[in-house]
Amino acid sequence: MLFNSRTFLAFFAIVFPVYLLLRGRRRAQNAWLLAASLVFYGFWDYRFLALLALSSGVDFVTAQKIHDSADPRRKKAYLVVSLVMNLAVLGFFKYANFFADSAIAMLALTGVKAPPFALSIALPVGISFYTFQAMSYCIDVYRGDLEPTRSPLDYALFIAFFPHLVAGPIQRPVVLLPQMSRDRRIEWSEVNAGLCLIVGGYLKKVVIGDTMALVANPIFDHWRDHRGLDVVLAALAFTFQIYADFSGYSDIARGLSKLMGFELLLNFRLPYFAINPTDFWLRWHVSLSTWLRDYLYIPLGGNRGSKAKTYRNLFLTMLLGGLWHGAAWNFVLWGAYHGLLLVLYRLLDRDPEHEDPWSGRYARPRVLAKMALMFAFTVVGWVLFRAKSAAQAFGMLARMGVATSASTAATAATLACFVLPLVAFQVAQYRANDLLVLTRARPWMVGAAYGVMLAVIAVFGVRESVEFIYFQF
Repeated sequence: MLFNSRTFLAFFAIVFPVYLLLRGRRRAQNAWLLAASLVFYGFWDYRFLALLALSSGVDFVTAQKIHDSADPRRKKAYLVVSLVMNLAVLGFFKYANFFADSAIAMLALTGVKAPPFALSIALPVGISFYTFQAMSYCIDVYRGDLEPTRSPLDYALFIAFFPHLVAGPIQRPVVLLPQMSRDRRIEWSEVNAGLCLIVGGYLKKVVIGDTMALVANPIFDHWRDHRGLDVVLAALAFTFQIYADFSGYSDIARGLSKLMGFELLLNFRLPYFAINPTDFWLRWHVSLSTWLRDYLYIPLGGNRGSKAKTYRNLFLTMLLGGLWHGAAWNFVLWGAYHGLLLVLYRLLDRDPEHEDPWSGRYARPRVLAKMALMFAFTVVGWVLFRAKSAAQAFGMLARMGVATSASTAATAATLACFVLPLVAFQVAQYRANDLLVLTRARPWMVGAAYGVMLAVIAVFGVRESVEFIYFQF
């Protein structure tokens, strides 16, 4: 059930009024939202519900055992049970064929011919997101950062809450779980912010993201037929497609949650204004980057050891972060690329401009130049991410240039018409340091802005319901 479908709009038109009617009855509200979330998830394939129930049930019980055990070794054993179960499920459904095919290819390089291997495995939607969320729950309980909930209902809703279930943001138990166990009050300011996020998220997705897909896909799918500026424009189109698509989903998820009195983690902070790789990962897919930092990078040693170990930890974290995105070598290559950028910037550029770039300590042209350079590095990374193979990625990068074709001007005009208004608005957000700057305007201006955005969606929105990119992860 896609957010950008009539089915979802009908679904929410039923779920939301009933939720409001149950105001003041928290358990009834939770039960209703859990039932709605299971319908939402089962809409793709009802068989996935059994896997969701298994993962949730094991982690709920395991966390109780971790908390109630006095023996540190027993605590660790229960944690290992949770981690092994989650990683085994994730590994089987997402990576079984990938690792088997890679092993066969490596054997072929040594002259050993192995029979082909393939399992018919349907990838459960959102498995990477809810698996990481479940793992963090048990880890937090083990660390003593969180008291486990005794309510199976609250925990099940924490995992299955439909706005974030299939594409995040990945929720931290210490943030969202307490919200499941207390009464929610819906304030007008939150409704206003929620509506702004929802309308803006739909505009990003169906107008900008889906239109940029129409620009990028033909060139990426037939990359050998294109060169010069056409390839550059395709890379830029995908750069804004993936941002508008994924941040649009996150905005809609956060907006829907606000309407119901929940606060989800912020997932995007204007990532294309980043000054260096560290800044980028403080702005892009923040719920994943902070998860990797807290549950992988720091346990590996973080920056507590030698510089060489710090660089190793950074590189490994990004390499595994790339693999999290999918069972394909292009994602591993993309993760390695960002890991290398982090290491190189640590070696060659130690100025922390991103902490306060406009304080006056740094020349404006310098900050803007570094912002432009980081954007260029990001675009290159998205070519690696989008390509179906290393040969395609490097082939497209090699074909970039200034040569034009008969379609170059039209492609550039489409890109400008749909992307420049977004950039202009984000400049205003960046200058105000406020992602919800629109909601601070006078009521008539807010209403007019909503009217304009809805009109743009109605006129320019792609009519076909196109799946969100991050659903595949």
